[in-house]
Amino acid sequence: MIPWIASHILTITIFLPLVGVLPIMMLPRRFEEGSRAIALFFSLITFIASLAMWWLYQINAVDNGFTLIEQHPWIPTLNFQYFVGIDGVSLLMIVLTTLLIPLAILGAWNEIKTRRKEFMGLILLTEVGLLGAFAALDLFLFYVFWELMLIPMYFLVGIWGGKHRIMAAMKLLIYTLFGSLLMLVAIFVVYAKSGYQMNLIDLYQMKLDPGIQLWCFMAFALAFAIKVPLWPVHTWLPDAHTEAPTAGSVILAGVFLKVGAYGFYRIAMPLFPDAVLQAQPLLMSLSVIGIVVGALVAMIQPDMKRLIAYSSVSHMGFVMLGLASLTTEGVEGAVLQLVNHGISTGALFLLIGIIYSRTHTRQISDYGGIAKVVPWFSAAFIFVALSSAGLPGLNNFVGEFLTLMGGFAYGKVYGVIAAIGVILGAAYLLWLVERVFFGQVTNEHNKTLKDLNPRELTLLIPLMLLMVVFGVYPKLLLDPCMGSISTFLQLMGR
Repeated sequence: MIPWIASHILTITIFLPLVGVLPIMMLPRRFEEGSRAIALFFSLITFIASLAMWWLYQINAVDNGFTLIEQHPWIPTLNFQYFVGIDGVSLLMIVLTTLLIPLAILGAWNEIKTRRKEFMGLILLTEVGLLGAFAALDLFLFYVFWELMLIPMYFLVGIWGGKHRIMAAMKLLIYTLFGSLLMLVAIFVVYAKSGYQMNLIDLYQMKLDPGIQLWCFMAFALAFAIKVPLWPVHTWLPDAHTEAPTAGSVILAGVFLKVGAYGFYRIAMPLFPDAVLQAQPLLMSLSVIGIVVGALVAMIQPDMKRLIAYSSVSHMGFVMLGLASLTTEGVEGAVLQLVNHGISTGALFLLIGIIYSRTHTRQISDYGGIAKVVPWFSAAFIFVALSSAGLPGLNNFVGEFLTLMGGFAYGKVYGVIAAIGVILGAAYLLWLVERVFFGQVTNEHNKTLKDLNPRELTLLIPLMLLMVVFGVYPKLLLDPCMGSISTFLQLMGR
């Protein structure tokens, strides 16, 4: 690899999608269909760059620290820096993002009929914000990328969403901005109390006053909890998912939510360890409540997309349960679930988008018996649903098992309640499968449905293969992030 590219591979990966935005915006309106190919090309190049980054990470990785670091003055008078770097966990999040974005673009290939070039440009701009947030090691730089990812997502939901898209987009904006403003205040409190430092690596070594820690942690935690989303600040998510176009739902479920959990892991918890110990019972309680409430509400949803949205609330509860347990097993499980949930739920939203494009309905009652009509689609949906339910041998099983171990290690009650959530998760997903795919074909219009086409198979096969690979060999995900997890637990005093 060319030395200059190798030394700047992280920055190249972050900003490659932005390079793609420029030719898309320059396209004349009459040629805007070409924006799909441009967006797909740049998203695939970004994915290839992230794989090159993985290879370089394996060469340069250190046991307890960051690598592929780039550090340059940005606003010298305020000591703000362009400071990026990765460890194993941020590497996994970056590769997950670059994998899902081209699949989301392919999923929207025929769905978006108007303002295509704006839609594709906003998808790539969202990717820049996501990648930057996962790589940022300067607190203010993280905040800039955090806000950057919100703006295009707001427009994706508000312009190309469903009938209630304006309400859903406004809820997304208001919830997230409220948390962001609190986080910005906390950032400048940390900045002032630390001697005007924004460098995360330096901030990890500083010990703030316990009182300051608690207030700052509460501000960061609320911002990140909204994004996760953690119960009870989750109510923006079902509306956003339901109204978003398919690509928006894939990005929301697959990556957008993960930035909240990553924020806890990278910033809120290691910067304020004393406050975390005080808040640990609350975090554990909110996590298990979210697991069970999300599953119960999912069970009664009449809309497939809304059902999967509430399942995300439940599944992200397992991530927070593992993180908040502060045990090796729990944190390992949380990291696994960040990746696995993105793969499985992203695939479920792609599948729902595929069937919706044929029937223009997501109501479960409008289906029934379609396994006889679209056997390949049915087999794919059932396979992904079993993955999401945590079937042994598929990707979600090991991660959920490890988070449950973390819950039991903290307190048996938490482990038992979370285990009930696993049972409920299997129940609502299997009931969904039974109502949609089995029995008699109850809707005459469904008798002429078309099965998966080559483009749709191209979307689904890579994700399904990863579900098997990560289910059988989770070590592939765990090995790169063991040093990062060890450092995290040391910062937490464990």
